[in-house]
Amino acid sequence: MKIAIVILNWNGKELLKKFLPKIIRYSNPKYCDIYVVDNASTDDSITFIKQKFSSVKIIQNDNNYGYSKGYNIALKDINTDIFALVNTDIEVTENWLEPIINTFKTEEKTVIIQPKILDFKDKSKFEYAGAGGGFIDKYGYPFCRGRIFNTLEDDKGQYNDVSEIFWASGACFFIRSHIFNQLKGFDNDFFAHQEEIDLCWRAKNLGYIIKYNGKSTVYHIGGATLSASNSKKTYLNFRNSLYNLVKNAPSKNLIYKIIFRLILDGAAGIKFLFEFKPLHTFAIIKAHFSFYINLSNTLRKRKNITIKIKKYYDVNTVVKQYFIHKRKTYSELDNNSDYFNNSRE
Repeated sequence: MKIAIVILNWNGKELLKKFLPKIIRYSNPKYCDIYVVDNASTDDSITFIKQKFSSVKIIQNDNNYGYSKGYNIALKDINTDIFALVNTDIEVTENWLEPIINTFKTEEKTVIIQPKILDFKDKSKFEYAGAGGGFIDKYGYPFCRGRIFNTLEDDKGQYNDVSEIFWASGACFFIRSHIFNQLKGFDNDFFAHQEEIDLCWRAKNLGYIIKYNGKSTVYHIGGATLSASNSKKTYLNFRNSLYNLVKNAPSKNLIYKIIFRLILDGAAGIKFLFEFKPLHTFAIIKAHFSFYINLSNTLRKRKNITIKIKKYYDVNTVVKQYFIHKRKTYSELDNNSDYFNNSRE
């Protein structure tokens, strides 16, 4: 089974210097090729790679196309069985690939996998972007085993399992190449953030399975490209989450869910104001206007998704459980329905 480890880079020389050596060391060249896809960096990332890591293959994009289009362009030219999409700020560990490969070999219907993702800065804790595997609530808010909003659990071995999840983190994302091509890759309109949730949702609509494998561990810095304090990240997260809901959720009560979701977003904007973060409030307003402007285009995409069974995780709203009922961990959530509910259109 051939694996292409593909690292998307934008001005990430220092991160490559720090983390690329371990990726090379712990990735067997007999079945692994390593690529760096450069999104028109303005630092000397490419020169550095050529000088220090001659075994690494380089694909140069002519612009900063973000995560979605950056990968879509590059992966067209890579012939392999599995794409391993790895952020520049990921530290891998010895034998990180073997558990993933074994799952792919033994489970034909499993097409996307993520490892356990812990915090590089505090390796006893799960990391925000993916943690122990991702889910969404009925209003489209993503959460993870090991991470609900900004509450991160300590890693006590509670997620050392192999289990089905709803979405896998784009920070370290394994996918069968023919499935990526069948789904026509990521949605370019997302640019960055939550495009992996959209891709996973579309894969589930085709009846495929997404897994978390806690026997493989990586460490993630998080926010190396866009920190949580950056209002652009807030904008992309709120906008793209709405795109996901309109594009992929079942029709039943969808209008109500979108309206209620917009109200909840407004409450988040007010919260940011009280926290003296007006740029984040403005980012949510901007995200909503962008959502309205692009609504017709998103609805066209929804219409083009011809699968009549929509996979949906219809858990009670995480916002209410977290902020009102003070349920801060995954095990405390009131999951009132099946994780992988089939809702007919």
